[in-house]
Amino acid sequence: MVSSRRLRAAGTVLAAALLFTACASATPAETPATDAAEAAPVTLRVAAVTSPMTDIVEAAGEAIDPAYEIELVEVSDYVTVNRMLADGDIDANFAQHTPFMEEFNAKNGADLHAVQPVYNFVIAFYSKTIDDIADLPDGGRVAIPDDASNTGRALKLLASEGLIELDPAVDPYAATVDDIAQNPKSLQFQQVSIMQLNTAYDEADLVFQWPSHIAALGLNPYDDGLITELDDRFALQLVVPGDRVDDPSTAALAAAFGSDEVRAIIEANPSIEVAF
Repeated sequence: MVSSRRLRAAGTVLAAALLFTACASATPAETPATDAAEAAPVTLRVAAVTSPMTDIVEAAGEAIDPAYEIELVEVSDYVTVNRMLADGDIDANFAQHTPFMEEFNAKNGADLHAVQPVYNFVIAFYSKTIDDIADLPDGGRVAIPDDASNTGRALKLLASEGLIELDPAVDPYAATVDDIAQNPKSLQFQQVSIMQLNTAYDEADLVFQWPSHIAALGLNPYDDGLITELDDRFALQLVVPGDRVDDPSTAALAAAFGSDEVRAIIEANPSIEVAF
């Protein structure tokens, strides 16, 4: 599902109102219609999936240079946001960390670039059946993401707790279930998309999830996470196609996503922290 709405800095709206007033008293020689057309802001379409990502895009829309306006495009999954960007249907997206973007590039021959880190977040494992990770049963079912970048992160986190051991010859961030060298509890792994991990929470003994999604279940990493981690390499980034990296519009977007307006939204949300 895809939906969109336009966001414009308050100053732009005021400028438009002043322009209209001026045009009302202009003489025909001043060609007010032409002047208004020249002053119209350039619309930049930016896709995001869910809050707080969508909240950040809205805040950036308030902060962006008046020469531009942001149209928020809400998309229902993390693959579509990148396909739309690679196909030129949008100008940027805000929905992923750099490892996820690099995985998409490698699999799809795409050329997407991260241009502005925005916020980081605490990732965690949660459980509906236990209150302490030490109580995870033998043969327990563990739900983890099915994309490579988040699979490795989840397995690395489990290994840090001694629940599994990974092949030492493998980069833990790139590890797969096949790289588990020791599994003393005989844990059973279920891999699903990030969007389905909340459903898995009701079925598994342990589930890995982003705070933006687990919040729908009334949970957060600080109060409910059994294993938690904050890793700067997984900060969420503003992403653009390679041919727009040096475009003035990208500089305007990066400035807006690194603005005080965006900082205020991040600092008001206890599950995320500023990454710029």
